[in-house]
Amino acid sequence: MKNVPLADVDHVDRAVLPIGTDYPPGHVLDWHEHRRAQFLYGATGVMVVDTGDGTWTVPPERAVLIPAATRHRVRMLGVSTRSLYIEPDAVPWWPGTCTVVDVPPLLRELLLTAVEFEADYSLSGRAGSVADLLLHEIAARAPLPFHVRIPAGADLAALCREYLAAPDSGVTNAVWAARTNMSERAFTRRFRAETGDSPAVWRGRARLLAAVPLLRSGSVSEVGGRLGYASPAAFTAAFTRTFGIPPSRFAQGHRGRPG
Repeated sequence: MKNVPLADVDHVDRAVLPIGTDYPPGHVLDWHEHRRAQFLYGATGVMVVDTGDGTWTVPPERAVLIPAATRHRVRMLGVSTRSLYIEPDAVPWWPGTCTVVDVPPLLRELLLTAVEFEADYSLSGRAGSVADLLLHEIAARAPLPFHVRIPAGADLAALCREYLAAPDSGVTNAVWAARTNMSERAFTRRFRAETGDSPAVWRGRARLLAAVPLLRSGSVSEVGGRLGYASPAAFTAAFTRTFGIPPSRFAQGHRGRPG
């Protein structure tokens, strides 16, 4: 199915509903949730998925597993998606929070095949076998670290979302502590309790996540400089250490499948 609203087919008695959708550049799917679990694959472009407790950046040729009934927002940066909407009872192993995963060639081809099916595809024929194999392939995927947690407190969450929108290497713990009317020590302790990371570590990861969409239109040198790194080598080292992949794999002009 292509460019079909989920609401039009959600009632169909199939555990897996594949839908392909093309989005205009910069499109935002505002806050919403699905009754079904969702496997959201970006065949092109970059997606940024927000929930109440985190932000997940989904590079090209990756996907994000979204649990059923999870309120979320998706920003589409040049994206054509291939989604699977899955009955929760069919995937008791589905993660309890959003998870970014790699999409190897077999899974990618199965997704591209599945979105050509009608909503009421035959369960006993080829289509049913493809749907079953898709779930086996998804279950075998390992999580990738393209995310940061958002603190539960509204004041800390506001700081974090503001930083994600415009990362600034000049921001310090003292600056953030002052904005929340706390001592630097108390602020750092609370931030770590709510996110699992120190503020400095969190900001470092957030800056690197911001690099992923920027690399769609800029070189490694340009993006590293924009995000405050002293040199392309320093940026490359930090990015590779955090994500296990050099930023050149996502940079403008790179040919071939990333990852």
